[in-house]
Amino acid sequence: MEIKTKTWGKTPDGKDIKLYTMTNGNGISVQLCDIGAGIVSIMTPDRDGHMDDIVLGYPDPLSYYGDGPCAGKVPGRFANRIANGKFKIDDVEYQLDLNTSDGKHHLHGGPIGFANQKWASRIEGESVVFTYLSADGEAGYPGEMVAKVRYTLNDEDELNIRLGAWTTATTVVNMTNHTYFNLKGEGHGDILDHILKLNASRWLPATDELITTGEIAPVEDTPMDFTQGKLIGRDIREPFDALVNGKGYDSCWVLDDLGKDKLNLAAELWHEGSGRKVQLYTTQPGIQVYTGNWLSGCPQGKNGHVYHDYEGVALECQALPDSPNKPNFPNTFLRPGDEYKEIIIFKFLTI
Repeated sequence: MEIKTKTWGKTPDGKDIKLYTMTNGNGISVQLCDIGAGIVSIMTPDRDGHMDDIVLGYPDPLSYYGDGPCAGKVPGRFANRIANGKFKIDDVEYQLDLNTSDGKHHLHGGPIGFANQKWASRIEGESVVFTYLSADGEAGYPGEMVAKVRYTLNDEDELNIRLGAWTTATTVVNMTNHTYFNLKGEGHGDILDHILKLNASRWLPATDELITTGEIAPVEDTPMDFTQGKLIGRDIREPFDALVNGKGYDSCWVLDDLGKDKLNLAAELWHEGSGRKVQLYTTQPGIQVYTGNWLSGCPQGKNGHVYHDYEGVALECQALPDSPNKPNFPNTFLRPGDEYKEIIIFKFLTI
C-alpha cells in the first residue's frame, strides 16, 4: 500500500490544499482532497486491464468549493434534506440555514456545510484521515461537533470509509459520501446503460419538493424496483411522481436485513461494456440514488470534459432523509458521550 501527498493548490485564504494518492498492490488508485474530505479520482481496470478514472471531479481544487453536485465529498452535519430547515430536540426548535433551489429547505448541511470546508488531514498508517471541528451554532446546529472520516484502500480492492462524530451538546448527524460513478470512465457519456441492483424492497415517497412524507412504501410493481437489477435508463422516463419531480431518480431506499452495526451489501452497480462493477456495503439504514439529473452547468470536469445530466450516479449510503422530523424513521440524534460511527465500503470488481 502506497500513499503519496502533494500540495494541489491554495484556498482563498492562502492555505495549502492537499491531494493524497493511495495505490494498492493491484494498481487501483484513489485520490483524496481535503476540501470536503472528498474523493477526487478512482482508477480501476476494465475487463481487459485498461485503467480509467470512474468518478466525476474537477481539475481545479477551488471548483470543489460550493459546487452544486457536491462531487465526491462528505456532506454534513446532515446529508440530504431537512424540511423547512427545522427540527426539535427536547422541545427546543432549531432553525437551520436554507439552501435548496427554492430556498425552502436545508440540504447537505447548508451553504457552509462540511462539503465546503477545508478539513485537517494526515496519513495514519495505511489510511488517510480527515477531521473537521464544527462550531456550536454553525449553520444553526446545536453543539460543537468533531467529525472524522478515515479512508483505507486494501489489496482486496476495497475502499473502506469510516465516518465518526462526537458532540458537546445533543445534535443531529447524517454523514455520507457523494461520489458520482461512471464505470465507462468519467466524461464518456451517460450512466443510463449501467445496471443497478439494490438490496431494498422499500423506498421513501416524497413531495414534489423532494421532502420525505414519512411513508415507507414497497417497490414492487413500480419503477423504483431494483431488487433484481435493471438498466438505470429503463424506467427513468416513466410518468411516476418521484421520477417526474426529480427529473430522474433522486430518492432514498430503505435497505433490507439491517441489524444494529451490521455491515450489509446495499447495492451493486455494473456496466456490461467495460466489465467494471462496484459493490457497496454499509452499516447505514438507507441509500439515496441520484442519477445526476442536474449536472449540466457544474464546474468543468477532468481531462477537459464538460459534464451533462445523467453522466454520473451517486449512491449515498446514509440515514433516512428528514429523520429528525419523522419519528418512525431510525434515530439520528447524537448526544454527548456517545459516538456516531458508520461504515461505507466500495468494492471494485470486473465481470
